[in-house]
Amino acid sequence: MDFSFNEDQALMVEGFAEVMRSRPWEKYFHECDEKSEYPVEWVKAVCEIGFDRILLPEEHDGLGLDWSTLAAAYEVLGRMGGPTYVLYQLPCFDTVLREGTEEQKKAVLAYVGTGEQVLNYAMTEPSAGSSWDDMRTTYTRRDGKVYLNGHKTFQTSGMRVPYMVVMARNADDMSVYSEWFVDMSKSGITKEPLHKLGLRMDSCAEIYFDDVELDESDLFGTEGNGFMRGVKDFDLERFLVALTNYGQAYCAFEDAAVYANQRVQGGKAIARHQLIQEKFANMKVRLTNMRNMLFEIAWKADNDRLGRGDCSMAKYYCSHAAFDVVDDALQVLAGIGITGEHRVQRFYRDLRVDRVSGGTDEVMLLTAGRAALKEYR
Repeated sequence: MDFSFNEDQALMVEGFAEVMRSRPWEKYFHECDEKSEYPVEWVKAVCEIGFDRILLPEEHDGLGLDWSTLAAAYEVLGRMGGPTYVLYQLPCFDTVLREGTEEQKKAVLAYVGTGEQVLNYAMTEPSAGSSWDDMRTTYTRRDGKVYLNGHKTFQTSGMRVPYMVVMARNADDMSVYSEWFVDMSKSGITKEPLHKLGLRMDSCAEIYFDDVELDESDLFGTEGNGFMRGVKDFDLERFLVALTNYGQAYCAFEDAAVYANQRVQGGKAIARHQLIQEKFANMKVRLTNMRNMLFEIAWKADNDRLGRGDCSMAKYYCSHAAFDVVDDALQVLAGIGITGEHRVQRFYRDLRVDRVSGGTDEVMLLTAGRAALKEYR
């Protein structure tokens, strides 16, 4: 199995590296993080050279590439300090192309190349998180229209996206879960921002729907298929979270390594002290394991060999391994890392959130464990 980049991938990686070197982005990232603002200038810059076209089919003006290329892009952007978690939605046009109506596709694809957030999926509620059995958001048909009522919580990108695919239950048959493509400018929608520990450059919100009027043409996919549609698309989301975690860890590792070779204590660089060397050995092992796991999963996806638990396993492992790397990096950086505005602080906060967002640790373990056992039944 060859994980080296082909010529096109190498050129793309260098293009993204040039974007990261084009200006002092870290100051901008810090300001966006402090203000909980989406870094649209940076996202636009990476989209201008094709980031959001990587997985988009050529017939829709995309590059029609694969998960391995996407992994390469995430690696270089994360390694150089980019907040790649704000990019999660951009490679995910497949869902809209597969499930959406022509009008829905047109609305979403109009944003390609702009760097703007477009769409996210609203499932979680105060009473429904990992389990959707207690989902209370409903849709009701009357007088030729559809009316949406309910409350979604912890909604990533909720303050900014112009469209949201909202899962709801048929008020006349609560066993039916369907999704609706909702224009977030409609009357009856209220958004309230939520402050987060980390991942602050992507908004989080409470969303309330009060008799929001929809048309039948706003149905996303087929009626009653909401649950299965969501399960089918979790793999890519979890893979992207794991890639972000790996990139953050790589960046923290390199920041700490540079510092350790420059910081002198007791007449020699701290990198020459054995306890510091032990930390770097452990960090390198974790980084190597993460990269091998992620690029193997990308290869599996590209060759139709992806297992049901692969991406859940990666999200669980990478969120923990990356956190350990960042924690060791902070220990090496010591006062430099703990005080001031060092970016490793941001990674530390972001990583703790990722053990919850996109699926909790517990759900990842259950999914990976069941998949591991299934082949021996």
